[in-house]
Amino acid sequence: MIPKLQTSATEGSVGKSTRRLRWFVNAFESQVTQTSADTGNEYEIDCDRLPAIFVSWLSAFNAQKPAETEDRPAYVSFASGLMLKELVEQNPLSLVSMPEDADADKPAYFWPEGFAYLAFCLNVRGLVLEKDYHVAPELSQDFEDTRTWWSFRENVEANPALAIAFLDHFANEQPQWSMPGLFQRKGVQSIAPTLFDEIEGPGHGA
Repeated sequence: MIPKLQTSATEGSVGKSTRRLRWFVNAFESQVTQTSADTGNEYEIDCDRLPAIFVSWLSAFNAQKPAETEDRPAYVSFASGLMLKELVEQNPLSLVSMPEDADADKPAYFWPEGFAYLAFCLNVRGLVLEKDYHVAPELSQDFEDTRTWWSFRENVEANPALAIAFLDHFANEQPQWSMPGLFQRKGVQSIAPTLFDEIEGPGHGA
């Protein structure tokens, strides 16, 4: 399960609220606090990195923001993936400690920082989809799959842009593995390969 994100009430569009630095910082800190409470992991946040992460994300968000209204729900997922990319790349979290009985095969302990980043981005995505577009978010059955998490960590550390595709995968959407940094408009059919056709994680092909 994903640790829930506790946020203050917003007026109007939630999506617009996410494009404010103060909202982002408060929401991210809240996510880390809740993740710590749920998992027993203790994190340290490098707060000095958060404004730069937000500015970089907002620039990338605006660069491909679609003009067509029908494309905007799909862009919510893409924008969430962009945020995951920035968090993985700039890495504002440090793990201080884990519970002594932590099971390293579980995502929260296999990659504690990545788990917190993904939880945050999936929660923000879900919040915007539910409040602004009345769409119920889904979660892939692979969220707890160790093999998928091996591939996730290994590949996004080598190429952070793949975080966009992995977020779609975990959100039960169709990922764009070949060109993850390019937003695909609604109705455009993907010919991208599936997860393990294009990206090899540990144990692939065994």
